[in-house]
Amino acid sequence: MQQQQDVVIGLEVHVQLTSLKTKLFCSCPSDYRGKPPNTHTCPVCLGLPGSLPVVNKKAIEFAVMAALALNCQVSERAVFFRKNYFYVDMSKNFQISMYDRAGGTPIGRGGYVDIDVDGTRKRVRISRIQLEEDPARLVHLGPIELSPYTLVDYNRAGIALLEIVTEPDLSSPKEARIFLQKLRSILEHCGIFDGSLEGSMRCDANISLAGGARVEIKNITSFKEVERALSFEIARQRELLKRGQQVRRETRHWDEDRRMTFTLRVKEEEHDYRYFPEPDLVPIVITEDFIERVRSMMPELPDHRAERFMREYGLPEYDARVLTSEKALADFFEACVKLYPSPKKVSNWLMTDTMRVLNEYNLDWSSIKMEPEHLAELLKLMDDGVISIKIAKLLIFDVVLKGIPPSKLVEEKGMKRIVDENYLSQLIEKIFREFPKAVQDALKDEKAVHFLVGQVMRHTKGRADPALTNELIRRKLNELQRSS
Repeated sequence: MQQQQDVVIGLEVHVQLTSLKTKLFCSCPSDYRGKPPNTHTCPVCLGLPGSLPVVNKKAIEFAVMAALALNCQVSERAVFFRKNYFYVDMSKNFQISMYDRAGGTPIGRGGYVDIDVDGTRKRVRISRIQLEEDPARLVHLGPIELSPYTLVDYNRAGIALLEIVTEPDLSSPKEARIFLQKLRSILEHCGIFDGSLEGSMRCDANISLAGGARVEIKNITSFKEVERALSFEIARQRELLKRGQQVRRETRHWDEDRRMTFTLRVKEEEHDYRYFPEPDLVPIVITEDFIERVRSMMPELPDHRAERFMREYGLPEYDARVLTSEKALADFFEACVKLYPSPKKVSNWLMTDTMRVLNEYNLDWSSIKMEPEHLAELLKLMDDGVISIKIAKLLIFDVVLKGIPPSKLVEEKGMKRIVDENYLSQLIEKIFREFPKAVQDALKDEKAVHFLVGQVMRHTKGRADPALTNELIRRKLNELQRSS
């Protein structure tokens, strides 16, 4: 595993608890996506005078479950603090969060996540997990630094947010991406959030190089963009150090369109936020009974699920790890195996051809139209000789992207495998007449037969049965040899 030894990366991951029905401190609905701006608000989440917050108990339950899933020590007592700053995304000019100093305690501490990087297992330590409220959503006209104004949608303000902070254990952009993918799978298996929703998982990345200060990159919204942003920042900082210039401590913004970071502000220190205990909320006491009740509700997590896939379905470790890297993918695999009990074949088609379609169209697994019944049907059509593997590889695009049953596609496109011996024999006769030199070559060289087979496939658009085509061509060549 190739690492950049002088690179130190730590992540602050913000995960919305999208499975909650309401916000963290009020009864406003949490399903703000697609709703008219500033319609999911109330005096509490806007921080109007006289309003008082009340903690969403389910959010505490979800936070404890996340802490247990990430191997953290759950705190006996968690305290909310006010993080004070003047910015338009919090109308009350402070954010209710948690703090791990001055008597404050987060929900969980001292956890870890094990990741696999190029065949090597690496442990990434979790410093803390805490609850806080999401700020409002800001909308800019064009690039943020050129926008003439900023629009604010407070529908998102007050959504329950889980902040997960790692130790600076990551050494490359690739490791950061793999960690975030594993973290998403763990939390999705817990059932506390849906990673396919826009903005449900965001990341601030802290990065420093030997000889330089720590730089924070704010609000990166996808795994690929985290890898790209960190790669750019490594190159930028290396170039500064190479020229003898200083890397200053600052907060930078990642522009996905231009693939570059730029300065937002000089980095604040912690004392700039003037943390103090939230006076309107009492400390949260987390009893051992509560923790055990949450533990009893814990689902099967990705690592255990991968081990079961190897044990129950006989899959190689690589397959099992890939299939459990996303909950939706693992669920799809198990549903498909119930319909088509050939786990390795299902795994191959999911990991190769299906993934190829998703990568080509830049889609998330949860956004595909294909149902488990569709893939099972496609595999059965190949087993029954109705279609060839070549045709199946063509059909998979419409099956994945449009959710059209394979049998319907075969019927509509006339793509059934041709096994009519008379039809194929007549076609081979015609090809032998059109390509006499190729026939002579095939009589002398076994490899030249492939050209003739290819011509049959071209005329039938890949629908001719390969085994039958080979047999008929060789039979015809043998007849020519005997008659010469």
